[in-house]
Amino acid sequence: MTVDIINAGIRPVSQYRVLIAGGCYGGLSAAINLLDKCDAIDSPISVDITIVDERDGYFHIIGSPLAMASREYAEKAWVEYKHIKILQRPNVTFIQGTVANVDCENKTAKIVDRKTKKTRSESYDFFIGATGLRRAWPVVPQALTKETYLMEVGAHCDKVLNGTAPVLVVGGGAVGIEMAAELKYMKPSVQVTLAHSRDKLLSAEPLPDMVKDCALELTEEAGVEVLLNHRLASSTPIKAADGSLVYEVAFTNGHKMVASEVITAISNSVPTTGYLPAAALDADGYVNVRPTMQLPVDSGVPNADAHFAVGDMIRWSGIRRCGGALYEGKIAALNLHQIILQQLQGREPDFTQLTEFPPMIGLAVGKNGISYGADGMKYGPQVMQLFFEDDLGFRIVWDHLRLGGNTA
Repeated sequence: MTVDIINAGIRPVSQYRVLIAGGCYGGLSAAINLLDKCDAIDSPISVDITIVDERDGYFHIIGSPLAMASREYAEKAWVEYKHIKILQRPNVTFIQGTVANVDCENKTAKIVDRKTKKTRSESYDFFIGATGLRRAWPVVPQALTKETYLMEVGAHCDKVLNGTAPVLVVGGGAVGIEMAAELKYMKPSVQVTLAHSRDKLLSAEPLPDMVKDCALELTEEAGVEVLLNHRLASSTPIKAADGSLVYEVAFTNGHKMVASEVITAISNSVPTTGYLPAAALDADGYVNVRPTMQLPVDSGVPNADAHFAVGDMIRWSGIRRCGGALYEGKIAALNLHQIILQQLQGREPDFTQLTEFPPMIGLAVGKNGISYGADGMKYGPQVMQLFFEDDLGFRIVWDHLRLGGNTA
């Protein structure tokens, strides 16, 4: 990227306005890392950050399988933005709403406020998209406030923890495995069955068979019955002998069973990118980005240098993970800061670039964890503690982002 392109696309201002769509891993990482750079004692920069999210708080998505099996954990996993201490400062504003449209040429965004239902126009100097994927219930909660979320999840916990017939989890990807294992771990007396349409778990992931076989072994070790090559054909509600509602389940291979609840853990995730210009997206709706996390210059999108995207919504290599989103948010913040320094000080930007991600995964299976990456596969309770601790990574991410505020 040349200096001329950057200068042509962004006008120096006395106070920079940054609009971030999405208040989860990538968006919060971008905000916090940018504030860190702009707060530097030797060269402080005045910046206003606005974060827009549909929810009224940060939800630890990694912990969703445990939230669906524990009321106590569910309370912990959702933190209202007003309680994110590190971002309680005059130059950070949260808006609960949705970004309906981004006008890259004029650097304005249309935002629909959730409470008032009114549309407002927000001007910005830089934009960071971090809205991720649209995931279905119960892969993630659908509620937009903590109050309704606790009601939604509480009702789900009551159903799955108190049934007499087995709970059926459909879908043997990472989410299905974790949902089945967490449910069994939280209440061992509950019968849990995991059905998957293929002959191996994690069949959609670019992982070696040894990882998939290990996932099966640990899932069964956790006490979950696993049915491979079982594709769901139908699920019909019926009344049991005791008058309770159960489901008569049929699979395409002819196998039938009765379940107290049927949990669909096949998310069919869709990128939430409809507010961006079509020229910025690929055929599947994911955002094309440069290694700097900026929109491509050759995309035809105006002011591409001032627009960034991070997290699950971008087209990039590897398996989508929390760690990737956190790192991408940091890269966007560092590079945005470099552009500001170039404008204010005439300094040539030194951009950080994202490299390709090889296939890697961390999976929680009850008391055991599995990890796979450049150093091969590891599994066991020690892996669980290293990657997830006792709360599916909540404390690890919370402290990494310093969401509770800076500590001495």
